[in-house]
Amino acid sequence: MSLSKLAAATLTAALLAAAMASLGLAQESKPTVRHHRVEEVVPDDSSSPEVSQAETALQHSDFAAAEPLLQKAIAAKRNDYRAWFDLGYVYNATKRPTDAIEAYRKSVALKPDVFEANLNLGILLVQHGDKAEAAKVLQGATQLKPESRPDEGMARAWQWLGLAEQDTDAKQALAAFSEAAKLSPKDAQPHLLAAQLQQKGNNMDAAAQEFQAAASLDPKSKEALTALVDIYNKQKKYPEAEAALRNLLAIDPSNSRARVQLSHVLTSEGKHEEAVEELQKGLQGNSGDPRAALELGAMYVQAGKYPEAEQQLRLAVQKMPKDAEAHLALGSLLMHLKKYPESQQELLIALQLKPDLPEAYGNLAVVAAENKNYQLTLKALDYRAKFLPEGPATYFLRATTFDNLKAVPQAVDYYQRFLEAAAGQLPDQEWQARHRLMALDPKHADKYSVKKK
Repeated sequence: MSLSKLAAATLTAALLAAAMASLGLAQESKPTVRHHRVEEVVPDDSSSPEVSQAETALQHSDFAAAEPLLQKAIAAKRNDYRAWFDLGYVYNATKRPTDAIEAYRKSVALKPDVFEANLNLGILLVQHGDKAEAAKVLQGATQLKPESRPDEGMARAWQWLGLAEQDTDAKQALAAFSEAAKLSPKDAQPHLLAAQLQQKGNNMDAAAQEFQAAASLDPKSKEALTALVDIYNKQKKYPEAEAALRNLLAIDPSNSRARVQLSHVLTSEGKHEEAVEELQKGLQGNSGDPRAALELGAMYVQAGKYPEAEQQLRLAVQKMPKDAEAHLALGSLLMHLKKYPESQQELLIALQLKPDLPEAYGNLAVVAAENKNYQLTLKALDYRAKFLPEGPATYFLRATTFDNLKAVPQAVDYYQRFLEAAAGQLPDQEWQARHRLMALDPKHADKYSVKKK
């Protein structure tokens, strides 16, 4: 075996898919918060007949008819809290939030103990960014009693209180979401909100627990499952991530992004054949997409399907001639396939396009040695050393390169450095290094021989 081949065998294995860019997936989900409004109010005999007529119109969503009736009632009696409440509802339903807030404020000011008025005012204040006032209003609402469906109404009050407080007092917000969950035990929403807040605070275990609770209550919750995948991936809990992705695909089989992500997870678990299958499914319809080809090529490499990998990576390079990562991936694969001249060409192109690729310099050093381009080998190793520390592999490759160049002092120096760094971990190459040292430096041959015990 040639010195360069021994060096290539010793150099750290080429990272064949190191440059493969992952598809962007699993963005943090934002569950849609349901905006309920409670219309029931305590009957008030002191209200004018126009208020009753307006409420009849509201039961049929006839806002155009209700509004003038309520305006007339208020003109006749400015302190009619019930008329102000109904008018706030009309304004909000007809997309006049500022007017709605003012109407609800007047209703609450006139009769502070009506739960529904406080709740609706608090919701609108949260939605329009006045969370400090909203928190005060909603705290008050939690101390009142809804006129109907008390647990449901109170759960909404606690949930909105959590939304009002989450930016300023996460602990209080989590406590509010917890109260909402107790009052509405079949609702996934409080758990989703608590999970997102825990995730924002980087409390990933607590976030995963809440997302899991939400998914248990609502097995079709894409928000919960997508978030669980994101957390489990970050925690490198790949079996859990795989389970969440398979659940997500069970409810959304056409979700190609989830299928591609599943292929990544399966790769991390070492299930390369399954990973390729899932990636192929995920990329259906994108057969001509060069990014898809790059991704699939990387998967084929990891699955040991090198002809298929080469086909995909050549397609990627052909369609993305200015993409350094594509050239690096193809060059690294060609090195593995011992197509050294072409590999050298691809790696040089990659470095021309992106000079800060340390793995490309390492691979280039190997293939240049195989091509007997020893000066290029040394140059590539020098550039690699600007990014990564030297080690036994690079010392050995330098030593064999200088040996081939008949540069004896440098060869002796790097063989010695290699033996010191390897320290018995690479016996085959250490044996060769000792014998080369005895040939190159015969005066110190005894120093290089291994003494028998």
